[in-house]
Amino acid sequence: MRRVAVAPPARAAATQAISNPTLANIEKRWEDMPPQEQAELWMALRDRMKNDWHDMTLQEKKAAYWIAFGPHGPRALPPPGENWEVFKGVIKYLALSFAIFGLTRYFSRDPPKTMTREWQEKTEEYAREQRMEPVTGYKGMWIQSKPGGEKYKKALEAEDEF
Repeated sequence: MRRVAVAPPARAAATQAISNPTLANIEKRWEDMPPQEQAELWMALRDRMKNDWHDMTLQEKKAAYWIAFGPHGPRALPPPGENWEVFKGVIKYLALSFAIFGLTRYFSRDPPKTMTREWQEKTEEYAREQRMEPVTGYKGMWIQSKPGGEKYKKALEAEDEF
């Protein structure tokens, strides 16, 4: 027995134009139409677009363009005054964040005594006296020595003799 592959029947594209009353004022009616009716209209237009576009009526072309690219759904324009509301919200939350920051600073404890300038200076002095870093020699916080240290000075003096 031989097997023969049978292709499934292809869906025929709509060849008849969609009625003008269905497409009339689609821009104003689209948002109020139920989703099922929107889907049916879009599918009918999609089927019409599968054929030659010259066969489509001007109403169908306008409706297809408006449904695909019109200002509805995610492309809808923001309602008037929305930018002002966003600006007020941003300012409100910025003010709230500054208030929280200020209150936490106001009610916080004093900084620890080890963070005072006098404490830091005494710590540096103690480190120098104790020679805490014998390899490079502790010079103090934020003080950078010249490249080479004492060897660099001797090399400069030797150059001056020549």
